[in-house]
Amino acid sequence: MQRGQSIISSLYNGFAGGFATSRAFSAASGESLTVGGVSLLRLPERAWGASATLSAATISAAGVKTGGRIAVLRDAFNSFDEPTRPLSQVVTPLGGSAGLAVSSDVCTPHSRVIVDEYEAEASGNYKLKSMGTDLLPFLHRNKIGAALVPDVKSASLSSLTAVIGATKSIRQSSNEVLMVAPTSFGYNEQAAQDNSFMHVAAKPGEGSELTRKVLREFAGLHHQLTQVHGVNVNLFEHSLQHGTPDACFPNNWFSTHPAGEAAGGVKESTLVLYPMKCPNRAAERRADIIEVLKHKGYTAVYDQSPEEANQKYFEGTGVLVIDRINGVVYVDISERADASLAEQWTERMGYKKLVTFRSTDLRKKGVYHTNVMMAIGTGVAIVCAESVADPKERQNLISSLSQTHEVVQISLDQMDHLCGNALEVENGNGLPVMAMSTQAYNAFTDDQIKAIRRHVVDIAHAPIDTLEKVGGGGVRCTMAEIF
Repeated sequence: MQRGQSIISSLYNGFAGGFATSRAFSAASGESLTVGGVSLLRLPERAWGASATLSAATISAAGVKTGGRIAVLRDAFNSFDEPTRPLSQVVTPLGGSAGLAVSSDVCTPHSRVIVDEYEAEASGNYKLKSMGTDLLPFLHRNKIGAALVPDVKSASLSSLTAVIGATKSIRQSSNEVLMVAPTSFGYNEQAAQDNSFMHVAAKPGEGSELTRKVLREFAGLHHQLTQVHGVNVNLFEHSLQHGTPDACFPNNWFSTHPAGEAAGGVKESTLVLYPMKCPNRAAERRADIIEVLKHKGYTAVYDQSPEEANQKYFEGTGVLVIDRINGVVYVDISERADASLAEQWTERMGYKKLVTFRSTDLRKKGVYHTNVMMAIGTGVAIVCAESVADPKERQNLISSLSQTHEVVQISLDQMDHLCGNALEVENGNGLPVMAMSTQAYNAFTDDQIKAIRRHVVDIAHAPIDTLEKVGGGGVRCTMAEIF
């Protein structure tokens, strides 16, 4: 991880304070809090494993009312002579039904917290029900929301985007995506006219070795997402007859938005269809896929695709990088991102603010899609501010991102390795994972990776070098989120 220079900025413009906590603590009894009908407990002395039973006196001394379920937390990977972390450094309640703020430190393998669960018996004592479950899966299993934050004791906790999303039930990322396997992939001459990330290769055709090679890469990515991280993938395919060599990049022609998104600005669940610059990319809007999407129950369809007749284009979440929680839209104005359509989209969808700019790559060519130079997760944003030449536009971009996110700035060279083409998804436990290619992962510096990991449970990556080189798009481009 030596390419590029790490410029990491973190600015949370919040207010001091926080949420009321339901805690009990004494040096003699341990520490506890109750949320969602489950009492989380630290015992006063380290337990070297689970106990078959816990006495009612032990539970009562920790300040927990008798009855109900008990979860004893252990630092199982601490050396015998290392102190146990106070519960208050691991979790803090967010109030109401919002769940907990959880320190992202517990996502590190050696810093994980283990849970032993007990249930009350008629005698008043507690019997061991399950042993050795990781804290985050335990919370998910018990339907207790978890907002990952770098520091649960931060004075500005309540102003962090992850916490705002949890308290308002707005998600930045989804566990469900739509993908199209590159079963008829090939070099797309139409798209290459303004995509300088592409390299000339064979067109689609029978017996194509390029198609088979890209399919093997894509299958590895699909396995990483579905089998390793538990992402729910709606998988389609395409044939030569479809005439869509870039069909594996479906996020450009549609997006989905639940009611309540954008700090409440989105009033009803909406499917959006977009105008595409290239005719063979417009053909990706297949009726069969649209029908499947409509069956998911969207109450509104916002169709911008008729603008193709006016030669005005706006290519979905390729050109839109959106902060779904705070309601901020980021758009790099280009041949594929019409400024007037960006304004119309922002107003129609109920978003609060539109930030526009123009960016260029290492070859001094305009960046064709915003999602090549930046990405936004729940708590972290990745951006190549260096690609924005205008000082005012660059400052406005960084200022807006820094108000809501920890910002990881990447260099032009790192953008060329598609470090900006990442997407946060939810894993099978409903927690954020940052997905990217292995090329991108290897191009980040150690400090940049650490910054990203402060806000996600893991980084998912797979090598898709051929797809990136020929198609000019990365992992983010292959996934269209379904909300």
